[in-house]
Amino acid sequence: MLGAILAILSALTFALNNAAARRGVLTGTPGQAMAITIPIGVAGFLLAAVATGQMGRLAQFPPTAAAWMAAVGVTHFLLGRYCNYRANQEAGSNLTAPVVQLQVIVALVLAVIILREPCTVLQMIGGLLMLAGTLITQRQPTGSRATPVLLDASLNGNRSLPPYGVAAAVFAPRHVAGYVFASLAALAYGSTPIMARSALEHTGPTSGILGGLIAYAAATAVVAMALLWPPLRQNVIALKRENVLWFVNSGVFVALAQGLFYAAVAVAPIMLVAPLLQLSLVFRLTFSKWLNPDHEVFGPLVTAGAIISIAGACLVSIDTSVILDALTVPEFAARVLRWRI
Repeated sequence: MLGAILAILSALTFALNNAAARRGVLTGTPGQAMAITIPIGVAGFLLAAVATGQMGRLAQFPPTAAAWMAAVGVTHFLLGRYCNYRANQEAGSNLTAPVVQLQVIVALVLAVIILREPCTVLQMIGGLLMLAGTLITQRQPTGSRATPVLLDASLNGNRSLPPYGVAAAVFAPRHVAGYVFASLAALAYGSTPIMARSALEHTGPTSGILGGLIAYAAATAVVAMALLWPPLRQNVIALKRENVLWFVNSGVFVALAQGLFYAAVAVAPIMLVAPLLQLSLVFRLTFSKWLNPDHEVFGPLVTAGAIISIAGACLVSIDTSVILDALTVPEFAARVLRWRI
């Protein structure tokens, strides 16, 4: 139960992070977002470690686990986050989120292959439903009204909103670029739960704080070295004041979400935690409508795709024995449902 609660709270804060990041990259860049959000994660986990008395246990943190968490930081916070921000920038969060959330299928496949966690027929059906939900979402025709976003070469890749009085235009997402980056984000995000589970298994929920601190510290070190590259440094320096607040909020929300996630995988299997993170699809629709109503694609197919993906996530996370105990299932069907990989 604790693992499920932590996973749901993580999904909620992940959705808040995506809505804030989407608002920031409307006129900013993914590089600027990462330069702010990743160091904020270090500060957040450091404060949490001090407040909970975990800093004293840092020296006892297993070196192998620390190496795994450092790999999580580079893979998730650098590669995955950059691709996620680019996907949001190119096509919006509502269209790309179901693609990014296919990370759960990546995680489940790796959990079976690497961690030897069982996979049931219901979980496979759930995975197919999630894929179907993603495909349905992508069939939503573009029809949202959006304020035009103009590219300004003088701002090192930044975008700017047009002057007051310019008529609203139809939001035209760049589908191919958005889906490519969303798919890459799903691969990166889907592989890191296996690393985190390998590092934090049997260590207790509070160990997620130290694990998150190590992961964020590793990612921050790479970002600091990357800023030695003049083009990237100039891009970050060109950060506009209006975007700072959105990126700071995104950094706080994603750090909190990661902390909740690491705590969840420390006490619950990937097969439970990863599917429950799919609830972020519903939360994202709500927050997108609130924060970015003019810069997202909305419609019945987007909503239907999210609902179908959630149904698939429920099938993935429900224990087969619960279904068999609650329903009168023919013996043949029961044998099929009990089959596991």
